[in-house]
Amino acid sequence: MPPLTEVFLRVFKDAKHTLVAACDSELLGETFREGKLKLEVKPDFYRGNRASVGEALAAIDTADIANLVGETIVQAAVQQSLVDPTAIVHISGVPHVQIVKM
Repeated sequence: MPPLTEVFLRVFKDAKHTLVAACDSELLGETFREGKLKLEVKPDFYRGNRASVGEALAAIDTADIANLVGETIVQAAVQQSLVDPTAIVHISGVPHVQIVKM
């Protein structure tokens, strides 16, 4: 299977903050559970535009808050030093990370 090159990217902005939600496209609409943890990749939150991983990384870099789900987008963010690998939570094998810039 070729590597995933597109993700869903949604950007929320208000007067002071930018929140970015990005997920690997095949995960949209899925729910993952492990013990007491539950990760819902809700379309009403994550479905924005299809974007390249590069476009998503550029948006994440400018965000105050970011929610990322999926191997492709999370690993790309790690490679660009946007995410500390120790901050990643895996739920049923699916990586999830939240970024908050203070």
